[in-house]
Amino acid sequence: MTAELVISGGRLAVPTEAVDPVDVVIDGGHIAAVVPAGEAPAARRRLDASDAWVMPGFVDIQVHFRTPGGTESEDIASGAAGAAMGGVTACVMMPNTIPAIDSPAMVREVLGMAAGAPCDVRTSACVTADRAGERLADLGALYAAGVRVFTDDGDCVADDALMGAALAATVKLRGAVISQHAEDPAMVSGGVINEGPVAERLGVRGRPAEAEISVVHRDIELARRTGGRHHVLHLSTASAMELVAQARQDGVRVTAEVTPQHLVLTENDVEQLGTTGKMNPPLRSASDVAALRRGIVDGALDAVATDHAPHHPSLKDCSLTDAAPGMIGVETMASVVWSELVASGGMSPARFVEVVSTAPARIAGITDHGKPIRPGSPANVTVFDPAEAWTVRAADLQSRSLNSPWVGRTLTGRVRHTVLTGSPVVVNSNLCS
Repeated sequence: MTAELVISGGRLAVPTEAVDPVDVVIDGGHIAAVVPAGEAPAARRRLDASDAWVMPGFVDIQVHFRTPGGTESEDIASGAAGAAMGGVTACVMMPNTIPAIDSPAMVREVLGMAAGAPCDVRTSACVTADRAGERLADLGALYAAGVRVFTDDGDCVADDALMGAALAATVKLRGAVISQHAEDPAMVSGGVINEGPVAERLGVRGRPAEAEISVVHRDIELARRTGGRHHVLHLSTASAMELVAQARQDGVRVTAEVTPQHLVLTENDVEQLGTTGKMNPPLRSASDVAALRRGIVDGALDAVATDHAPHHPSLKDCSLTDAAPGMIGVETMASVVWSELVASGGMSPARFVEVVSTAPARIAGITDHGKPIRPGSPANVTVFDPAEAWTVRAADLQSRSLNSPWVGRTLTGRVRHTVLTGSPVVVNSNLCS
């Protein structure tokens, strides 16, 4: 027997964190066997995983690939290429496009554009029609079209009745989740960066932490009342995280994600990063960052997602007040998290896999990704070299935009290979043609 592909000599991060090297045998788009290193059958192709971890492919459940309506900043091809380079085998696009993704026809259109991409690109859809916050989109029809994540991301669903009705709908739509950009629009109107000393020093209006805390509290109570399923996008404050953790203990169906930037950068970094450091919700205080880092390690937070938000240079080459909010990150996510949390010993490789793969896939209802490396699992696999140091250079990234806060940083840990449904899409840190 000759296997299609063997990933040879790597270590499994989960379930046992075994240190003994193994060979992972892949056939027909699935993992056929996991055997001690050197015992795999002959194969048509081999990928070297020596001194590296073999992990389920990473899953990023919040990316903006700007299709349709913003392809000067990113398109599905460039976004998916960056995702693959970052070990991401599945991702979920946000629907704040032009036009908004709020109909089954739009869902079919963007998914058709994603066919053949080096990453399994899924899409969310709007909670309200055209993200206008006036009436619900047809959630049932969108669900039937394959959507599982509903969000008006970029805008908060501020109306209590609408948000409650959306959450109630998830009770009947198995696996559906309402994801919220949790900032009260009235409280952040005109706000630029985190409310505090840096905003005062720069002479710009702040976005208060209470804007996030109040919406998270309201949405938790609506989820509690309706029995609906709720997910907090890019949570950024310690107090909001505490609300989520307590609600989960109470049995409320709520989860929360955090971005790499909110785990590392603070409001002080805006002064050095300039407009690249502007995002919504904003970079917060050092105490918030410290709390969020503890939360992603100990389970108060569920997942890491990037909020990959590319912007054409013209949208950032302006004043801080006028600049578009957001930063890119899908290609660097794993390396940033590994450098900051795992390499230092604060997070285990098994927990790393949980927050960048298993939990995001579970939250977004992506059933064929984030699975253990064992026989029968779909062969969506990332080989991650924990020791390789590399310096982020904007020109080397796949994105069509340049707004990465990590440019110039040397990170520890890099994706060596990415395998999508049994086929290598990245080999030796190079995108396959």
